Amino acid sequence: MTESRRIVIAGTGSGAGKTTVTIGLMAALKQKGHIVQGFKCGPDYIDPTYHTAVTGRASRNLDSFMLPHDTVMEIFVRGSAGADISIIEGVMGMYDGKEATSDKGSTAEISILTGSPVLLVVNCQSMARSAAAIVKGFQLLNPQARIVGVIANKVGSEGHHKIVKAAIEQECKIPVVGYLKRENELEIPERHLGLVPSVERGELSPLFEKLADLIADTVDLDLVWELAKAQPLDAEPKLFAPQETSVRVTIAVAKDSAFHFYYPENLELLESYGAKLAFFSPLAGEGVPKGAEGLYIGGGFPEEFAAELSQNEKVLQSVRDAIQSGLPTLAECGGYMFLTEAIVTTDGERYPMVGLIPGQVTMQKKLAALGYREVRGKEGNFLIGPDEQAKGHEFHYSTYSTEAELPHAYETKGLRGTKPEGYAHDNLVAGYTHLHFGSNPELVKRWLNRCAEVGARA
Repeated sequence: MTESRRIVIAGTGSGAGKTTVTIGLMAALKQKGHIVQGFKCGPDYIDPTYHTAVTGRASRNLDSFMLPHDTVMEIFVRGSAGADISIIEGVMGMYDGKEATSDKGSTAEISILTGSPVLLVVNCQSMARSAAAIVKGFQLLNPQARIVGVIANKVGSEGHHKIVKAAIEQECKIPVVGYLKRENELEIPERHLGLVPSVERGELSPLFEKLADLIADTVDLDLVWELAKAQPLDAEPKLFAPQETSVRVTIAVAKDSAFHFYYPENLELLESYGAKLAFFSPLAGEGVPKGAEGLYIGGGFPEEFAAELSQNEKVLQSVRDAIQSGLPTLAECGGYMFLTEAIVTTDGERYPMVGLIPGQVTMQKKLAALGYREVRGKEGNFLIGPDEQAKGHEFHYSTYSTEAELPHAYETKGLRGTKPEGYAHDNLVAGYTHLHFGSNPELVKRWLNRCAEVGARA
């Protein structure tokens, strides 16, 4: 089989510098002419947006909580096709996952599952030989997670780097492949949701180029290239096994800077099961495309564009008409917010929205919800019933309020217990939860079949 290269960029903890190193490595290797494929451990949408902007290839999430292991492998092998090297950015600290007593859902688990060597990013500020103790501990906790090298971040000087390097290489028997100086460090801007549209507009391209230059100056890229060698992988196509289906429907998908949080596999599964995707931009004044038999409005930043969205009554009416005419619709997070009566921004401004869901959302200055969700549908949810389960996550800065008694879409279970969530009525299912269709592909079949039924009656 052909030579394979892949590497996990893990950190000792959140804030160690994983994203900075990951983006810099991706950009530096691309500058050298390599085709780079990005992946992100966990459910996050924001870091994959950076990866995609840097590499020119859609970055994909590898999530061993939301998805079965064989599905994670299939996504990895499928996504890596045609790339010279795959770079997997970790999440939190290397061993941090769903629980304190196992590696489940962690970067370590993904590295073991994919057989990927690990570069450990260590914040070396205010330490010398102690850095070796930290690396040694990470090596010993689970030796199956194979740490092959270290990047020393936030070092005070080249001399400081040499001290840390000597200690780690003597005690841990792995190379320190390079470093980033504290004084030269370019922090990725605070990753509030509203930052991502600036990535898409290309405003952060100079930052990415600067990171590439910094990495190329102080990291041995040739050594990283060698350390990334790994056994070729194969995975049986199960999630994307060839489908025999007579369903042929068109799903309208809202996609622009206000609505663009979609797992690539969600869209690809819709296509695999017989859907044609018709993308439209509410921000650009585009209504739901004619001929659509279903509607998907994903997450994003409607609050960042509340004034523009609120002013375009033709778009709002187009969405109202589509849903009220019976188009089977899924709206997630930002899409859910868009369908309420109004979005209230942090400065107190109220902007009317589509108005099909009673109540309004109010933006907060701090995260309102964050975490994995195990989801069961409620009665009246055409997408997923009470006897079925899917998995997803919540991540939002807004809170929803209404005085009406609502028909909820889901029963969601997280670390803080079980709660009703979202809104389901007729052919509309909406809520804060981002579902990963790979956790229950049957919901894709059910959605498209419902679209075909409605289309046949039209």
